[in-house]
Amino acid sequence: MTDPVKLTADLVRCPSVTPQEGGALVLLERLLGGAGFECRRVDRNGTPNLFARWGGKGHGRTFGFNGHTDVVPVGDAAAWSVDPFGAAEKDGFLWGRGAVDMKSGVAAFVAAAVDFVRDTPPDGAIILTITGDEEGGASDGTVALLDWMAEAGEAMSACLVGEPSCPERMGEMMKIGRRGSVSAWFTARGVQGHVAYPHRAKNPVAAIAMLTARLAAMELDHGTEHFDPSTLALTTIDTGNPVINVIPASCCAAVNIRFNDLHTGASLSDMLRAEAADIAGETGVEITVETKISGEAFLTPPGLLSALVAEAVALELGVTPGFSTSGGTSDARFVKDHCPVVEFGLVSRTLHEVDERVEIAQIRQLKAIYGRILAGYFA
Repeated sequence: MTDPVKLTADLVRCPSVTPQEGGALVLLERLLGGAGFECRRVDRNGTPNLFARWGGKGHGRTFGFNGHTDVVPVGDAAAWSVDPFGAAEKDGFLWGRGAVDMKSGVAAFVAAAVDFVRDTPPDGAIILTITGDEEGGASDGTVALLDWMAEAGEAMSACLVGEPSCPERMGEMMKIGRRGSVSAWFTARGVQGHVAYPHRAKNPVAAIAMLTARLAAMELDHGTEHFDPSTLALTTIDTGNPVINVIPASCCAAVNIRFNDLHTGASLSDMLRAEAADIAGETGVEITVETKISGEAFLTPPGLLSALVAEAVALELGVTPGFSTSGGTSDARFVKDHCPVVEFGLVSRTLHEVDERVEIAQIRQLKAIYGRILAGYFA
């Protein structure tokens, strides 16, 4: 049997801080190739990606897993009580950067897939898509894999993303969708002047203050059946002005909106530009707006895929996971354009933290759950 704990430890020891591959995909390709998976590196613009398939190409029933081996930086290494890339095991936990997010998830679905095809070769195919660019810009990771799959005639019928999905207790939650994310940067340009003669200046700080106050007070919606209300957060206001007797020439601000399926990134970008235009008209201060849409809101309606995952969790843990669309973005936002997708993984409590760690028993539980999902799908 493939040990998911040992595989997690081996992956944690690979220093794969985005965009470095660190040996993680090389390790996985060797393991999967040895189990009969057809593997191909799908690197793009320096981003490392791995595609692996067991079974016939284009088979009608193809279950997919998606995940990433890249990790965020360790931060202050001196603040860690262990080597961030040492994969120490103590107190029932495996410690290290990426232990939760998400080398344990990758190890669990790789181990489950390898053992499944060896023990009960399915009437169908299994595809694993593993990227090294989820924690970075994400433009050449899962997106590149899906682009290559479309060109090569490869397709998944359904996909599970192995991101940590449970807030506090193993098995309590799966993600059936995600909120969208749009960021906006505002630059107000006025006329610099002496504070004693404000009538000779056009104060961009006042304009930005009016704009951000108006945005912060907005109620975007009341939520939907599967989504909480959309939120807008002010993230910075900056003038770079070191003195108090000068009205500066410019001032900047930024906001981020996490939105539900009542909106699109484009509709919210238009709203932000309209609000900025209103304030510019009221104050006479020019305000420019730049926006970036990181992902659209999406939902995989409860159905066969979510029921399959819920049944596997209940059989293994005696817990029925709730459906959620909370949290940040994940690569499921790209997979949802390819096939139905849900997310289920470990407890997310320490992801990205100093002394990131995963309960060892949970890694084994996750492998067992993924094995039950495969068995149920190909039954």
